[in-house]
Amino acid sequence: MLALILIKSKNLKKKYLVFLKIILNKYIKKVHVKSNLLYIKTLAGYIYPIALFLKNHTASQFKTLVDIIAYDKPGNKFRFTLIYILLSIDLNYRIKIELKLTEKNPIVSSLIPIYSSVGWLEREVWDLFGIFFFNNLDLRRILTDYGFIGYPLRKDFPLTGFIEVVYDDIEKQILYKSLDLSQEFRNFRFKNSWKLYK
Repeated sequence: MLALILIKSKNLKKKYLVFLKIILNKYIKKVHVKSNLLYIKTLAGYIYPIALFLKNHTASQFKTLVDIIAYDKPGNKFRFTLIYILLSIDLNYRIKIELKLTEKNPIVSSLIPIYSSVGWLEREVWDLFGIFFFNNLDLRRILTDYGFIGYPLRKDFPLTGFIEVVYDDIEKQILYKSLDLSQEFRNFRFKNSWKLYK
């Protein structure tokens, strides 16, 4: 009941975040309210204790993991960002937990022991970004072929890929061929139509 009262009022949402900051001080870097949503920023190693607290504490009751969002910013110190979206049905509220990962060490703890539905979401992030989930015993390709090389949603992945898959009518089978581009690289010069040249 206390949590319900805290969450419903806009000013009290900030008090709830202060409560989280006090309880989870060791694990949270930053908490704030943005667009009427609660946000927590943390480090990759702290996602498990934060999720465990948010699910089981009576003032939280975030019992449903809705989604995992991942995105890639090449060139940054922390290249990958993961956002976990949790839902509290009792409080009718959502919270987002954001953590950043480096390119050299994109490893985060799996939340399968806390949220059993997260296995497929972690497999999807692993398949498309190459972020490894420690203690997930079923990390397999889910959206790409098992022989696929690379991670297609990384921004350094080539748009055309490395191989192409074709069906050969003569051999009656699927073939994997190295991708050859039919056009060489050309350097284009574009004139600016708005600029007057003399």
